[in-house]
Amino acid sequence: MDTLTFLLAPFIASLILTGIHAYLGVHVVERGVVFVDLALAQIAALGTTVAVLYGSDPHGKASYWVSLAFTFLGAAIFSIIKAHRARIPQEAVIGISYAVASAAAILAMSKSIAQTEHLKEMLVGNILTVSWAEVRTTALIYGLIGLFHYIFRKKFLLISLDPRNAEEQGISVRFWDFLFYASFGFVVTSSVAIAGVLLVFCYLIVPSVAAMLYAERIGPRLAIGWTMGTLVSGAGVYLSLQIDLPTGATIVCTFGIALIIMAACRGFVKRALTSF
Repeated sequence: MDTLTFLLAPFIASLILTGIHAYLGVHVVERGVVFVDLALAQIAALGTTVAVLYGSDPHGKASYWVSLAFTFLGAAIFSIIKAHRARIPQEAVIGISYAVASAAAILAMSKSIAQTEHLKEMLVGNILTVSWAEVRTTALIYGLIGLFHYIFRKKFLLISLDPRNAEEQGISVRFWDFLFYASFGFVVTSSVAIAGVLLVFCYLIVPSVAAMLYAERIGPRLAIGWTMGTLVSGAGVYLSLQIDLPTGATIVCTFGIALIIMAACRGFVKRALTSF
C-alpha cells in the first residue's frame, strides 16, 4: 500500500504528459517535423541551465521563465521557416537547433562542476520524485493549452494535414504556426522540468507512431496513443521502482519495447480484424 501511495503522483504526472503529448504528437508527425519536440525540449533545458548558472533553483520560478523565453525564441524561428517554402528544409534547422542547444548546455555546465547532476537530470529526468504541487500546476497549464487547441482545432488540424489548402482559405499559416509552437513551448518547458528531454520526446512521438500502425483517422489514433501511453507509463514507473533503475530511462526503454511489439503484431491484428 505504501508503494502504491508513493507511485501515485508520478503515475498521475505521466498520465498528464501522455494526454497532451499524444495529441501534439499527431500534429508533429503529420507536419513531418518529428524532432521539433526534441529540439524545443533541449532549448528549454538550455534556458534552465543558464538560469542555474546565475544562481537560480533548477525548479524555481526564475528558471521556468528563462526556460520559457528560450523556448519562445525557438518557436518563433521554427514558425518562420516552412518546409514547403524555405530553401533550407525545416527539419534541418530543427536538427541544427537541437545540436547547438545541446552543445551550449554542455559548455555551460562545464563551468560549474557542482551542477553536472543537473545535466543528467535534464536528459533523463526523475519523474519518480515529482510532487503533488508540480502535478497540480502541470495539470492546470496543460488543461488551458488543451482547451486552446480544442477551440481552434479545425485551424490547427487543417494546417497540419493540408497547409496549402489552409493558405487558399485565407488562413495565416505563419501566424497560426507560431501559436502552435508557442503553446507547444509551454508544454515542453513544463514537461522537461518533470521528465527530462528524452522522456518528453518519447511521450510525443512513440504513441503517435504506434497509433499510425493501426489507424488512419485522428480519433482512433488518439485513443490508441493515450491507451499505450497510460499502460507504458504505469509499467515503466513500477519497473523502475522494483528493479531500482532510473525512472525516465526505464520508461523510455519500455516505450521502445512496446513499439516493437505493436509493430510485430500489426499484421496479425490486421488479419484478425479483417476476418470479422
